[in-house]
Amino acid sequence: MDQQILHDDKKLQKAFFNFLIPVMLANVLQSLGQVFGMFIVGRNLGVDALAAISAFFPFFFFLMAFAIGIGSGSSILVGQTYGAGNHEKMKEVVGVTLAFTTIISIVVAIFGGFFIEWILRFMQTPANILDMSISYAQILFFTLPIMFWYMVYTTFMRGVGDSKTPFLFLVISVILNIAFLPPLVFGWLGLPEFGLNGAAYASVLSNLVTMLLLFAYLHRTKHILRLDKSILQHFTLKKDILASLLKLAIPASISMVAISVAEIAVIGFVNVYGSNATAAYGVVNQVASYAQVPAMSIAIATSVFVAQALGANSTEMIKKIRQLGVLINYILGGTIILFMYLFAEPILSFFIDQQNTVLIAKNYLYIAFWSYLIFGHTQTVSATMRATGVVLWPTIFLVIAIWVVEVPLAFVLSHYTTFELNGVWLAYPAAFCVHFVLQYAYFKLGWQKRTLKAMLSD
Repeated sequence: MDQQILHDDKKLQKAFFNFLIPVMLANVLQSLGQVFGMFIVGRNLGVDALAAISAFFPFFFFLMAFAIGIGSGSSILVGQTYGAGNHEKMKEVVGVTLAFTTIISIVVAIFGGFFIEWILRFMQTPANILDMSISYAQILFFTLPIMFWYMVYTTFMRGVGDSKTPFLFLVISVILNIAFLPPLVFGWLGLPEFGLNGAAYASVLSNLVTMLLLFAYLHRTKHILRLDKSILQHFTLKKDILASLLKLAIPASISMVAISVAEIAVIGFVNVYGSNATAAYGVVNQVASYAQVPAMSIAIATSVFVAQALGANSTEMIKKIRQLGVLINYILGGTIILFMYLFAEPILSFFIDQQNTVLIAKNYLYIAFWSYLIFGHTQTVSATMRATGVVLWPTIFLVIAIWVVEVPLAFVLSHYTTFELNGVWLAYPAAFCVHFVLQYAYFKLGWQKRTLKAMLSD
């Protein structure tokens, strides 16, 4: 990290925004690409095809949690070593992470691919969409190593403060996905008509081509993280780095697993109300990705800047970074959420052509979306602590919020009260509020009293 940034508030704010904007645009663009896919599927293949994707997603997210956890942990270690100017140690982190990612992705791909049918049945997936969900899921699972590698490599680049390169290649990925989607779904250009499976093939191909182009670009520009001998020589499970990575990655993965398993439970509650409810759940979750863009992007930026500041032994900047992140969350997040409340029905009708499904989705949005501001504040506080290596308590509080509040409350309200399906939606803001109280209390009473230091040394 530039030492001038550490001692100049205006330069810090400028650097933070310069990093944040590409991250936000990347999240928006990624969601737009997914929206296009949902639009093609929902409008042309019907609500059942849309529901088939929605039914499969929570379990897919469950297995993706491992990649997300590894990426989160490695970006912190990359940020700390880069902030300290220790580029050799940073490349060790990258090499070890890639080796570990390769092993994990293969295991996850095999497990998900072979057991998805049993799992979808266990989740009470409606019978009319079960076969479509299985076929779609298996394509994505068996090609998961491609997605894992692409994901972790973009987190490496963000760890060194480069958010522009991942954004540029995400643009390429989305363009490729949009280009591949109609020919593979509808059988254009002499290709077979794959239907819903075409959406899965389009996703896999776009990720593969983009990853190869990314590696070529990093070599040509001599990027500090180009995949060459200096990184590949560390392609091994080195004990000290792997221990630090797992210290960060395991709690992060547990957090993501807790969220995804909860979603598996919740979609089971939703599925009871039929495929219209399942489709509404999937569409609103897609729309919610926009409401969460500020929160998730700010958390990423906060984590990277805090990690680099800690690596540079500038702990006095950590407070300023956190406060800046919280302020931006309420301004940007509030603006986006207000827009969604004002235009809820037109937005949802873009994806859904059945009025009953639109009504279900609109109730979900009205009940839950305001609480994403609380979610964003919590994410910024949590990102600050995690970037300094404090991961246990933030994970515990998340698990409590989900499994002591969200899931039990969703079950009780949807099964034993007149709220019925709306009871599921009410559980989300309740969990977000409890999570914020627990996280912020520990931040004030525990974390602020700690002596902070980087995790890796020479």
